[in-house]
Amino acid sequence: MVDKLTPDALAKLAVDLPNWQLAPANAAIHSSFKFADFNEAFGFMTRVAIKAQEMDHHPEWSNVYDKVEITLSTHEAKGLTERDVELAKFIDSIAKKT
Repeated sequence: MVDKLTPDALAKLAVDLPNWQLAPANAAIHSSFKFADFNEAFGFMTRVAIKAQEMDHHPEWSNVYDKVEITLSTHEAKGLTERDVELAKFIDSIAKKT
């Protein structure tokens, strides 16, 4: 079983992940990304998919042309865990380079 983030860790999310919004009841985090075109958005999603598969931690997401919406939560824990933070940090790191 994976442990949910502590209240202190949840409070730190705004600093550690400024591009992500905390969902009601602290059950998930969400972010939106905009790219130059569909090809760039799809390339970004492919890189995220590879990392998610390596982590065995898959996002909820959608893509419409140049926009990608991502929600992260650990369903097993029924809330946010370090897995979500790790994947969000990876996503942010490649979004800046895409």
